[in-house]
Amino acid sequence: MRASGIILAAGRSERFGEDKIFAELQGLPVFLHSVRAFLAAEVVEEIVVVARPGTEFRVAMLLQDLDFPIRVVTGGRRRRDSSLAGVEAACGEFVLIHDAARPLVSPELIKRVLASAETHGAAVPVLPMVDTLRYVENGFLKPEVLPRAGLVAMQTPQGFRRDLLLPALKECDEDLPDDAAALLSRGIPVAVVPGDRRNLKLTYPEDLALAQLFLSPQR
Repeated sequence: MRASGIILAAGRSERFGEDKIFAELQGLPVFLHSVRAFLAAEVVEEIVVVARPGTEFRVAMLLQDLDFPIRVVTGGRRRRDSSLAGVEAACGEFVLIHDAARPLVSPELIKRVLASAETHGAAVPVLPMVDTLRYVENGFLKPEVLPRAGLVAMQTPQGFRRDLLLPALKECDEDLPDDAAALLSRGIPVAVVPGDRRNLKLTYPEDLALAQLFLSPQR
């Protein structure tokens, strides 16, 4: 099997106020938008959805009408644990790990990441920083400005050769900000591809309204 899509839907949604993967977005639960984007990309032979403990049956029921090899596995307390569960369940030579909280991922971005991962072994989508960045201390700005040159914001899906990522995740015994960190900690290079500004992450309730706006028909 060439490639597997892994969708992480095991987060606790602490800042969102409700279980965001089941929140309704254009008539569908949030996580299902990512599933459909992977199906539309037509570059993976299977999809593994990593669900929060206790939600596996609900996730599986929402996927039952899709005519595609999809499995639901149980995630863990940390992102690293959920990623490991997904990668262990996947059969592809390459794995594309995506946050279910990014429902606007495009098939084009999925294909772009996989193509780069096939060339370099590991690839992630990034966006250059455009805002001014400063530190805050005791409620006040510090005078130092962080240089933006070379500074990027990470997105998903992140693509890897499975035989590179799996041992890196197993070796790591701490939580990870993203899956690329597991390889970078071992000195394994990770290529970057242009991200997509529409590929926003639902973190706060108002992000859902913004996603709805992106998906609404143009008037």
